[in-house]
This record gives sequence, structure tokens and C-alpha cells, in this order.
Amino acid sequence: MRFDLKKAAKEVLLAASAGTVFLLFSAALFAVAVRAYDPPQGVVTGVSFSLRLAAAFAFSMLFVKGEYALFKGLASGACFCLLALFLFAAIAGGFRLTWLFPLELLACAAFGGLGALCGGKLRKER
Repeated sequence: MRFDLKKAAKEVLLAASAGTVFLLFSAALFAVAVRAYDPPQGVVTGVSFSLRLAAAFAFSMLFVKGEYALFKGLASGACFCLLALFLFAAIAGGFRLTWLFPLELLACAAFGGLGALCGGKLRKER
């Protein structure tokens, strides 16, 4: 079987785009809760990080199929993280990178790869 780059890029971008849309809506809902309950900053950071990891895992599991799933999942997780960064920077009006961003990028890529592997196993792909 031959590797199809167009199909792989479509799967990666679809997973990253769907994850970003999910993150946008879930972050908006969480923002309502933050305004209502005023939790500490550590809770806000933790929930935001958890939402990103869950989105990278779930949408890689849903959209990445076929051979080389691990590598496509890694790419979709990293693309998702970068796309979310640029989207929230556009909304906020500027970048605000912290020392946690490289960790977040690696974690999203890893969770994307794990999600793609789990999706392949759930679909029983070999």
C-alpha cells in the first residue's frame, strides 16, 4: 500500500480544525464559569491545559485513520496546538507565550499520537 500525502494532510488538518473549534466552544463555556465563580489562576490554567489535551486526543482518535496513524496523530496534535495558539492570539489581540508552551506542544502531540493509535485499535485497523 502506498502512502497518500494528500489524504494524510486532510486527516491531520481535519482533526486539528475540529479540535480547535471544540476548544473554542469549550473555552467559551469555561469563561462563563470563571466569571461566575472566580476560581484561582491555577485552576484556570489546569482546566485549559486539560481541555487542550482532551481535544488533541479525542479528535485524533476520531479523524486519523489508516497506516502511519501514530505519525499523523503526532502531526495533528502539534498542528492543533499551533492553530489554537494562533486563534486565541487573534481573539486576544496578541501572543502571550509562557515557558509552558513547549511542554504543551509536546503533550498535545503525544496525546494526538496516542489518540490516533487508540482510534486505530478501536476500528481494528492493522
